[in-house]
Amino acid sequence: MRASKRRGQLLDGVLLLDKPEGLSSNHALQRAKRTVDARKAGHTGTLDPFATGLLVCCMGRATKICGTMLEADKTYEATLRFGEETDSGDLTGHVTMRAPEGFGGITQQALMQVLPEFRGEIEQIPPMYSALKRDGKPLYEYARQGIELERPPRRVTIHELELLDFDGMTARLLVDCSKGTYIRTLAQDIGRRLGCGAHLHALRRTRVGPFSITDSISLEALQAMERPQEALLPLHALPAGLMPVASQSKG
Repeated sequence: MRASKRRGQLLDGVLLLDKPEGLSSNHALQRAKRTVDARKAGHTGTLDPFATGLLVCCMGRATKICGTMLEADKTYEATLRFGEETDSGDLTGHVTMRAPEGFGGITQQALMQVLPEFRGEIEQIPPMYSALKRDGKPLYEYARQGIELERPPRRVTIHELELLDFDGMTARLLVDCSKGTYIRTLAQDIGRRLGCGAHLHALRRTRVGPFSITDSISLEALQAMERPQEALLPLHALPAGLMPVASQSKG
């Protein structure tokens, strides 16, 4: 009995988790998996440890949707900080460029003038600090050794790019985008276009495909539940077309 208990239950369903800051996506997934006591679990798209928001955790037969969800459009709230560019494109990296001394921020008008250039289909050069592989090794391993490799640009689509908050030194943007979009690269490219440099200071994912952050649960709240399994969306309640037909008929 004990061995099967350690392996977890055969649970099927989707957990919409609001990932906290400071945890990797995999650590958040493993904590959720232990909390609901599931045997099998996977997630549908990594968030950096500093980022928060929607992590779609799939348990049991629901892991069949992971591939579909990796292709899904996503929505973020991204906070850009102006005046400094970093090697990683975000607040965790080392500063590689600073605006001239005395830089006091940008005007909202200047930002609003460049935002349209980043809407629609655009090209991005993936960051060196990414999991994309070259010769079987992730780019971030080369980056940590101080090696920069040529990366071909990738075409992505920014469906929506709107200003939510602005104070001259920072701007919070709503970004609705296709799969493969690097928000860190978007922040860096906007900073370069403005001529002052910028990096991603905070990131919150609010939507993955048909799933919204408004329906999510925090890890803390999940761990406080008497029956955390009840937080799972059952297979029959998933949006139409997500599960393979064979799995839908069983579920």
